[in-house]
Amino acid sequence: MTALSPAAPRPAHVPDAAVYDFDMFLDPALLIDPHERVQQILREAPPVFWTPRNGGHWIAAGHKEVFAASRDTENFSSELIPRSAVAQMMAMVPSDMSRVPLPTPINLDPPDHTRYRAPLQLAFSPKAMLARRDEIRTLANSLIDNVIDQGQCDFIADIAEPLPVQVFLKMMGLPLERQAEFRDLVHAFLAPPTGDLMDILRRMRSVADAMKEVIQARRTDPKDDLISQLWRSEIDGKPMTFEIMEDYSVLLFIAGLDTVINGMGYGVRHLARNPDLQTALRANPKLIVETAEEILRRYTFTVPSRRVARDVEFAGFTMKEGDRLMIYLPAADLDSREFDAPEKFDIDREKKAHIAFGAGPHRCLGSHLARIELQIIYEQMLARLPTFRLDERKPVQFHAGNIIAIDSLPIRWD
Repeated sequence: MTALSPAAPRPAHVPDAAVYDFDMFLDPALLIDPHERVQQILREAPPVFWTPRNGGHWIAAGHKEVFAASRDTENFSSELIPRSAVAQMMAMVPSDMSRVPLPTPINLDPPDHTRYRAPLQLAFSPKAMLARRDEIRTLANSLIDNVIDQGQCDFIADIAEPLPVQVFLKMMGLPLERQAEFRDLVHAFLAPPTGDLMDILRRMRSVADAMKEVIQARRTDPKDDLISQLWRSEIDGKPMTFEIMEDYSVLLFIAGLDTVINGMGYGVRHLARNPDLQTALRANPKLIVETAEEILRRYTFTVPSRRVARDVEFAGFTMKEGDRLMIYLPAADLDSREFDAPEKFDIDREKKAHIAFGAGPHRCLGSHLARIELQIIYEQMLARLPTFRLDERKPVQFHAGNIIAIDSLPIRWD
């Protein structure tokens, strides 16, 4: 059994009633069946609780509490490290490391967040994303072609990971020949955290370095790609800068790859466990849109972080400035106070608005693209493959943290 992180002492402002022991990275049950464990937490813990693991922090698990905290940027800041501390941290960066980009605007609060998000909002508009449907479908089919005659595959490695990587390369105007390089970069970037701050900074620098040459080239030689479009943007009437472009590129890499990979994984895992649903969707593909939304609700997997910006009373407890709060979206979408029989997969449920893409100013910028990618992969898997199932010889593998992720999803078909 994997050892849990050390337990931190309970601070004086945290009452016994608020404490629930949960390691969001190493909890054994979470790594076996994540959403079963999440349902157990909802039964046993308060809607907001404090855990002694990973240095000690708060977790918002209830839907009402998650929604409120996500929208309250004055008390719960996305600037996880105060700006003064960031400046001190950057001063400690080794001289052999060039400027460290920070994923922008996900690490900012309004009004700065609003200004920096605007150029990306336009680039990821529903119309812009719908224009990519055909190329995404072509990519999906090419990946299915690679495995269809094998009768089996690891869905994550063979389809779920390369698809968003290729979409990312095409959107950014990066050559598809660099797919292997970017897949290696995904693995390195998403490796478990070491706790070493410099390691985190080096990972972000490596992402920016991989795109640095193209970012520079598009400044003077624009093409029909996202990098060129962003170069034409202005922020507060001021021209785009190379530094902001690097910050954007790190954000797009993180958000555009990891989240979609796992969204696809949970969807195909559910389909593989429910052959009758596959049959129904093949008979009526129009149901795939609603099915994709219910999959997102039932298997929400992202856990945004916040810093408590000032002393505040929240959900009946006192939180102190500097405390950490994890916005546990997977629990919010399984809260029985919000959804009837939340553990039941029901595409006809009356109340179905999920919070998988977050809420408030930081609601997922790429939700339109994610929905298109998810719907298309389900459409093409169902259209191209016979009934597929989990490979009983090989277990599904997960890791957890700010993303409850699927590492490996072996499936088979006849």
